[in-house]
Amino acid sequence: MTAASLALAALALLLAWPVPILLGRARWASRSPAVALILWQAIALAGGLSMIGALLTFGLAPFGADLVSATINLLGGFEPSAGTWHLIALGAALLLATHLVLNLVVTVTRSELQRRRHASLVQLLSSPMADDPNSRLLDTPAPVAYCLPGALGSVTVFSAGLVDLLEEDELRAVIEHEKAHVAQRHDVVLVVFRAWHTSLPWFPIAYRAQREVGLLIEMLADDRARRTVADPVLARAIALVGSGAGDATAPGNPAEGFSPHDVRSRVLRIATAKPLPTAVEALIVGASAALIAVPTVLLLAPALAALVG
Repeated sequence: MTAASLALAALALLLAWPVPILLGRARWASRSPAVALILWQAIALAGGLSMIGALLTFGLAPFGADLVSATINLLGGFEPSAGTWHLIALGAALLLATHLVLNLVVTVTRSELQRRRHASLVQLLSSPMADDPNSRLLDTPAPVAYCLPGALGSVTVFSAGLVDLLEEDELRAVIEHEKAHVAQRHDVVLVVFRAWHTSLPWFPIAYRAQREVGLLIEMLADDRARRTVADPVLARAIALVGSGAGDATAPGNPAEGFSPHDVRSRVLRIATAKPLPTAVEALIVGASAALIAVPTVLLLAPALAALVG
């Protein structure tokens, strides 16, 4: 399994540094944010599998020729002449996997508790909007709009300042934007990347991925709004809300506090960016699937080959 361990380590290094940097700089991502988001998720999943898999296969190498037989031998009490580095790698793989899973559970739990507390405060400090029982109006002059998605129900919050600032069609654009966050459950994607960053705070790519995914999700919601309102209307709404220090993201979202450059990027893409050709999008989705398949095959192929043989 040494060859598989080396291959997984090389893949983990690629997905930990050069690949995310190149994707973060890629101009095509804003043209097809949904496809770019799929690729980011594939990089995160394949990177995690590769990191853990490289350590696991190296640590289990003395116990058997493949992952399955080595695991069975280890659990069965087989005592090989395992070196210190093999034992360290095995322990590191178990610790890393446990750390990532526990951080995901903690982040999801904490996010849900924060959402419930925030929703309770919104109920106290706001009033229902006449045309939508799931929307609340805050009596504040700041232009604010965000959603609080939940498993059993979602709340969309707008401020009086936002309503006063925007024209009717611009307000409709913001409403459609927020509906996209709720309907497409963007909070689920965001919480996973937030957990990744929390698990590896010293890992600069984890922060970059969290931020890039937050911006892509805003672009996805913009595209949903474009189906209802004209592009110039949406662009004006984004510019007005952005200039007023409000944004269309839920509290806790890594997209909070978008810079003026990010706001300009969203406005500019509406005016100039064209979606990628379908064939190119299909190619990127295929590459995303391949990224996940490669570490899976490296981990399981030797055991499957042994069974077939």
